Amino acid sequence: MERQGHSEMESILPESYSYIKLLTISRELLVTHIRNTQCLVDNLRENEYFSAEDAEIVGVCPTQPDKVRKILDLVQSKGEEVSEFFLYVLQQLADAYVDLGPWLLQIGFSPSKLIQSKAVVNTDPVSRYTQKLRHQLGRNSKFILCYSQKEELLLEEMYSDTIVELVGFGNESLGNLDSLACLLDHSTGILNEQGETIFVFGDAGVGKSMLLQRLQSLWAAGQLDAGLKFFFHFRCRMFSCFKDSDTLRLQDLLFKHYCYPEQDPEEVFAFLLRFPHTALFTFDGLDELHSDFDLSCVPDTSSPWEPAHPLVLLANLLSGTLLKGATKLLTARTGIEIPRQLLRKKVLLRGFSPSHLRAYTRKMFPDQAVRDRLLDQLEANPNLCSLCAVPLFCWIIFRCFQHFHSIFDSSPQLPDCTVTLTDVFLLVTEVHLNRTQPTSLVQRNTRSQTETFSVGRGTLHSLGQVAHWGMGQNLFVFSQEEVQAFDMQEGDLQLGFLRAMPELGLGGDQPSYEFFHITLQAFFTAFFLVVDDKCLGDSGLAREDPFQKKDHFQFTNLFLCGLLSKAKQKLLRHLVPAAALRRKRKALWAHLFASLRAHMKNLPRVQAGGFNQVQAMPTFIWMLRCIYETQSEKVGQLAARGICANYLKLTYCNAYSADCSALSFVLHHFRKRLALDMDNNNLNDYGVRELQPCFSRLTVVRLSVNQITDCGVKVLYEELTKYKIVTYLGLYNNQITDVGAKYIARILDECKSLTHLKVGKNKITSEGGQCLALAVKNSKSIIDIGMWGNTIGDKGAKAFAEALRNHPSLSNLSLAFNGISTEGGKSLAQALRWNASLRIFWLTKNELNDEVAESMAEMLKVNQTLQHLWLIQNQITAKGVAQLADALQKNTGITEICVNGNLMKPEEAKAFEDEKRIVCF
Repeated sequence: MERQGHSEMESILPESYSYIKLLTISRELLVTHIRNTQCLVDNLRENEYFSAEDAEIVGVCPTQPDKVRKILDLVQSKGEEVSEFFLYVLQQLADAYVDLGPWLLQIGFSPSKLIQSKAVVNTDPVSRYTQKLRHQLGRNSKFILCYSQKEELLLEEMYSDTIVELVGFGNESLGNLDSLACLLDHSTGILNEQGETIFVFGDAGVGKSMLLQRLQSLWAAGQLDAGLKFFFHFRCRMFSCFKDSDTLRLQDLLFKHYCYPEQDPEEVFAFLLRFPHTALFTFDGLDELHSDFDLSCVPDTSSPWEPAHPLVLLANLLSGTLLKGATKLLTARTGIEIPRQLLRKKVLLRGFSPSHLRAYTRKMFPDQAVRDRLLDQLEANPNLCSLCAVPLFCWIIFRCFQHFHSIFDSSPQLPDCTVTLTDVFLLVTEVHLNRTQPTSLVQRNTRSQTETFSVGRGTLHSLGQVAHWGMGQNLFVFSQEEVQAFDMQEGDLQLGFLRAMPELGLGGDQPSYEFFHITLQAFFTAFFLVVDDKCLGDSGLAREDPFQKKDHFQFTNLFLCGLLSKAKQKLLRHLVPAAALRRKRKALWAHLFASLRAHMKNLPRVQAGGFNQVQAMPTFIWMLRCIYETQSEKVGQLAARGICANYLKLTYCNAYSADCSALSFVLHHFRKRLALDMDNNNLNDYGVRELQPCFSRLTVVRLSVNQITDCGVKVLYEELTKYKIVTYLGLYNNQITDVGAKYIARILDECKSLTHLKVGKNKITSEGGQCLALAVKNSKSIIDIGMWGNTIGDKGAKAFAEALRNHPSLSNLSLAFNGISTEGGKSLAQALRWNASLRIFWLTKNELNDEVAESMAEMLKVNQTLQHLWLIQNQITAKGVAQLADALQKNTGITEICVNGNLMKPEEAKAFEDEKRIVCF
């Protein structure tokens, strides 16, 4: 009976409606590919096609193929309706019978209305496990856990998008992602087709864990890729809790330490091994593993059944040695790198843009009056607003605002002076310590910050001991015994600094604890080092390199600088003897300066363009942050003296707007003129405002790729036109519109020394283009204009044509990718007849045709000073290129005309091989 094969199945006639015959013909195929018989039996019984006796007959069959044969025999013996229902179950439960999908499509099975009215129950183990995972992840991701377990907010109501940017191996920008679904897209931003891991990184508090929680929520709601049947989420710090001798099978890691299948775990695991592409793994916080863990040095284990240490399983999952084809998403802090062979995509989280911040403010403060009051205060305090670019710090600041608003509802008390990160964490500590105060509808808390910290000294000391011990051990999850060993009381745990996080297998029924964010653990570590009598001036973490890559050490040293600053003496003198404070401050300052001098001395330097250029690293940003936390003008002056260069390059340092406050704090002490290059960071308009103290010294201002809008450009106009010393202004790839273009035009009008202006890839149309062109026309100093990637069109091109006519200084001009067509192109060609200054002209990616090529050819017969003409990717045919080639017979000045990417066939291009100045490919 099983002699019929797949080839004979293909010969079934469409008009054949005998389902009994169909099952007979396809018997071998069905016996081979049906692995789940229980689901079939359950549905046949549920619809009374099978009796209990039929189910028993199937159950006693010794093997799975025998069970399938017996089910087919019974189904066919019961007639056409039962045979049709059998096929209907296979069709409806596609997850359970995935191998039969192509066959069902091929036979064109379409059930009758009677059969469609029958209920089909999915008891497939894989489907049931998927449902369980969705339920578990939906439950776990529904709420955002706040400072304490008592405060939970709906993720759906509070989640706000942040800037998610695809980057290359060297962190160069590849564009922003429009949605989280694009993060998992297999066609966007792929760096290495063989890589298995999507690597998401960003500074502490920028929203990496929140992004994963949002992904969990979307998957649980069925709003991610429908092909993903499994979602496994692990926090990397969990792997550090296993002993060196511990070993696990991959199946145990997934099922026993995450979510266990209710039935047939072996079958579920076999499905996962067979279809790994149906699984998504997320691993949060690679930087929270042991400091000596190196992904490139972990031994391979290719067998999913062999026990191995959990860290070995993690490394082999990320590399694809285990479950190759599964999607793996790994997060870490800035400064952590993974081997390139593991990388599939690299994604940088940049935090809130101004528009994101406004959207988040609307969610946090639905009441418009309260919201407006907050925004007014942020507007009045750019530094505080700069901190809000980092979602965690924004959240803390907003919660503090809510706290003070609830106490002083008529005048919420946000600081109106310079605010450091230490100030923010002192404020949130004060807020939580005041939870112990009895509340009353008529009595307000009048306790000062000094009194609050004095009363809570014991609690703070215990928290500091836990934080310091964990930081020294590189641990971030603590058992109940470890917490109790440091005299933590039940009331201390209820304050919300520590939260209970039960981890399966790490402590039985007892909860584990962690600080609500690693930055808080760093803060309490620093606090402990300052207030503990046993921590002498030359002891503690300050002996280590304060600028090593681990963020938690960097934050600890930053908070040390803030707590030991002069401004905090009044608070700390009630907690620490004055002599001890002086000793500790002296030791930290000496260590800070030694590190700063060594770092600056070893930075790469280049002599170019009359500048002594130094290429700073992200470590330098951390140094600036620490110096800023001190709020000591003397420290700032000494740091400024250490900058032995007049060109400071801070590109790709992942600097935020708040870092501009730190930079200004140092640079406003720099007495000489300076060039500042901060391209490819995350400064936005707030960062521009924070740079205001520097502009009196800046001759080069490079702020490309920084999310700057017209508001930031207005600040630049106001500042740069005060001093009129700027020579180079770089604003490429920002969010500048025609409004901002008008401010830039005014800068060009008023700053007579400006020679280079780069405003490509913004949102400038013909209106802004005309304003800029007029300013160029009136300038006697401008040398280089970059307008690539705007939309100035023919109107803008005509305006630039007027500017080019008899211009005395402009030598480089890019109008590439600007929507310029025939009319604009011909105007530019005509104007160049009357120009002797331009040497390089880029018109790539426009809509120029043979008419424009003919005009350019006529121009070349007159203009002997233009050297490079780029007409790449336009609409010029071989006819237009021939006219350009003919014009070269009368032109000795031009060195190249690039016409590759136009409407010319390879055989047509061969006609111009002898003219080396025509570049066709």
